[in-house]
Amino acid sequence: MRTKDALGAIGNTPLVRLKQFEPENGAEIWIKLEGGNPTGSYKDRMAVSVLGRAMARGELKAGDRVVEYTGGSTGTALAFVSAVLGLKFTAVFSDAFSESKRQAMQAFGAEVLVEKSEDGTITPDLIQRMKARAHALAEEPGSHYADQFGSPDVRAGYEPMGQEIAADLGEGIDVLVAAVGTGAALMGTADGLARTGLKPKIVALEPLQSPLLTTGKGGPHRVEGIGVGFEPPFLDRDKVDECRAIDQELAFDMCRKLSRDAGVFGGGSTGLNVVAAIEIARELGPSKRVVTLCCDTGSKYLGGHIYADGT
Repeated sequence: MRTKDALGAIGNTPLVRLKQFEPENGAEIWIKLEGGNPTGSYKDRMAVSVLGRAMARGELKAGDRVVEYTGGSTGTALAFVSAVLGLKFTAVFSDAFSESKRQAMQAFGAEVLVEKSEDGTITPDLIQRMKARAHALAEEPGSHYADQFGSPDVRAGYEPMGQEIAADLGEGIDVLVAAVGTGAALMGTADGLARTGLKPKIVALEPLQSPLLTTGKGGPHRVEGIGVGFEPPFLDRDKVDECRAIDQELAFDMCRKLSRDAGVFGGGSTGLNVVAAIEIARELGPSKRVVTLCCDTGSKYLGGHIYADGT
């Protein structure tokens, strides 16, 4: 495949069956391997949608600065797309997130500003401090706030993911399940499926350690990219059939099992997704299908707590 620039490499990622993880007399489990995107994350889809559309509308031009607060995957994607489009990018980051993500953003030429965390955990207070700092920077001349928690271009960027899943599987998708940060990936994928006439049950996930969606109260946790401590702005409760809280320790253990037993290499949110997909597959029974997402590549988490000791 030939493309005019690196942005053309975004999307059309593989969809594979996790047969070895399917429970006896349970449903099929399929997972979209989004680590195949240029920066190893489905966030590339969002970044090209947000920045590309802003430039098309004249809100951004080459040489301008893009600002966002981020746990790293969004920031890496924005840094990558900014580099291709001739934009500058400043990320408000934290030491609660993977060091490799900071390095990746800087590799694409980003400026990375670090907010200190409490004991390396992701808390609602930390997110609010990061947000306030990013908003202040975005007010400076020549700056543009990417607005990953508000821009309609975010959710729209994930619609192709749903269309790709529909093209690969056709009819017979019973449940779409995924962990939520902004909620855009889950809802955008559902939008793409709906455009093809498919309307599976939608299940949103969060860490049990920060059960805002299921109990109304967030808390500290270690699953990067999700559980931001406030209502996900793109999560459409009217279209979501169920919210589930999954223990982060089960998710981290699943990450290690996935890489060793299926060659699927992902981060904590991917582990969360598969733990829930197995539960749902058991509940559905045979002749049904569950689809979930491998949100990014596990290489983003090497040196962190998930894969640190190799056990």
